[in-house]
Amino acid sequence: MAAIDLNSDLGESFGPWPMGDDAAMLATVTSANIACGFHAGDPAGILTVLKEAALRGVAVGAHIGYRDLVGFGRRNMDPSSAELVGDTVYQIGALQGLAKAAGTKVRYVKPHGALYNTIAHDARQAADVIEGIKAVDPDLVLMALAGAPIVEQARKAGLTVVCEAFADRAYNIDGSLVSRRLDGSVIHDPQAVAERMLRMVNESRVVAIDGTVIALDAQSICIHGDTPAAISIARTLRQTLEARGVELKSFVDMSS
Repeated sequence: MAAIDLNSDLGESFGPWPMGDDAAMLATVTSANIACGFHAGDPAGILTVLKEAALRGVAVGAHIGYRDLVGFGRRNMDPSSAELVGDTVYQIGALQGLAKAAGTKVRYVKPHGALYNTIAHDARQAADVIEGIKAVDPDLVLMALAGAPIVEQARKAGLTVVCEAFADRAYNIDGSLVSRRLDGSVIHDPQAVAERMLRMVNESRVVAIDGTVIALDAQSICIHGDTPAAISIARTLRQTLEARGVELKSFVDMSS
């Protein structure tokens, strides 16, 4: 039986400003990437989400990002290595403390937004993030873009890496994500999302934005929680996968 992990970015509300429906998403996904306060999230809200994740048995990861609350972590930045290593350690450590208080633990790290896209190909910033992760806990799994250079770079550095696909994002022919600035970069039809991800699970292939079929080997599927159709997409995807015999299970439990 094929198995796949479903992950989503959660804990991104800030004070009175809500972002997504974390409770509904936690009822659907198997892994939760929890904001660490740099691109989004506040301690009280993060703690609430962690407690709900613990209650539901959802695996928890540190969703680290650039120090960019105003830009939601989606603006390109060029911090020094000392800054990026320190910021990585700081964010993971903060989430570890909150997770312990919530009765769970941080099992992996998934960079967010511009940091995620930058380190996919920028070897220097990637090395800084890898160094920061290893300094905190070398057993933490790194979640990275399937097919990106950072996958091999991190594995050579000794980290376990899980590759992910994006359910609602369009792909370029080289396997990179289509820029959000371009039309068609986000797919909003829940059934279309479900069918393309079912093909990815069964065939390790997806259709790029130009119609080309490209290889995509991933162990986790990301569902963005901040899009209008997020919950509908998540539920339709889960129902479709389960109906076709795909087991939904966090990648941190795949070997068990």
